[in-house]
Order: sequence, then C-alpha cells, then structure tokens
Amino acid sequence: MNMKISIENLEQIHEAAKEFIAAMGDNTVFAFYGKMGAGKTTFIKAVCEELGVADVINSPTFAIVNEYRSDTTGELIYHFDFYRIKKLEEVYDMGYEDYFYSGALCFIEWPELIEDLLPGDAVKVSIEEQENGNRMLCFEAGE
Repeated sequence: MNMKISIENLEQIHEAAKEFIAAMGDNTVFAFYGKMGAGKTTFIKAVCEELGVADVINSPTFAIVNEYRSDTTGELIYHFDFYRIKKLEEVYDMGYEDYFYSGALCFIEWPELIEDLLPGDAVKVSIEEQENGNRMLCFEAGE
C-alpha cells in the first residue's frame, strides 16, 4: 500500500515517526531519498527514538554506519550515510551484506549512490520539502 505522511513542523515529527513505524511491517531495509536538508537524518533520528534508542543519534558523518540498540526491545538498528562514498569498493569493504541481510533494521541515507547493492525488498522512502516548508514522506509499505 502507498503511504504518505505529512510533517508540518518539528513538533509533529514524533507522531509521523510512530505512523511510519506502524506501517513498516516485516520490512527491515529502508532507503531514504531526498535532497540535502530535506530532513532525512532528523526523521531517522525520530524513528530511532520512537523505537527506544536512547543514545545520541546523529548522521554517521565520519563513519559510514552507526549502530544503535533499542533500550526497550534490545533490537539492533543500523543507520547508514553513503553521501561521502567515492566508489562501491568502499561499500564492499565494509561488508554491507552482513548489515543489509542481518534482519536488523537498516535506515539508509543517500541510497542512490549504492543503488545496485540495495536488497530487492528495500523500501524506498522519499522525503520532499513542500513549498510551504512542510515535509512529505512517501513510501510503499509491504503487506
């Protein structure tokens, strides 16, 4: 089913994150598409917080991946940022398959840079800034 979630302001982001989590189903790999500044990191942070991650969550600027653990469920969550990837070898070298196929939740920023490596069942999520400053989050949720 097609999902659209409108985020009018930052105060509303946790409600949007709850809605997103409710629609995730059994999917584990989520590829977030959106321009620089669209709010990908901010939204992923809100989703992680709603999933019970208490650690400080920021974009994996220097590492390609940050690992979090939910304090409520103990579940592992991987947050990837491929913005600084120069070549796919870097992704092979980090052993991306161990993450993507681990069954753990994977939230991926800048997936367009590693498109060929995404699992076939990765859920594509787009975040776009609207003219009025709202963010529109769209994705296909699996059954």
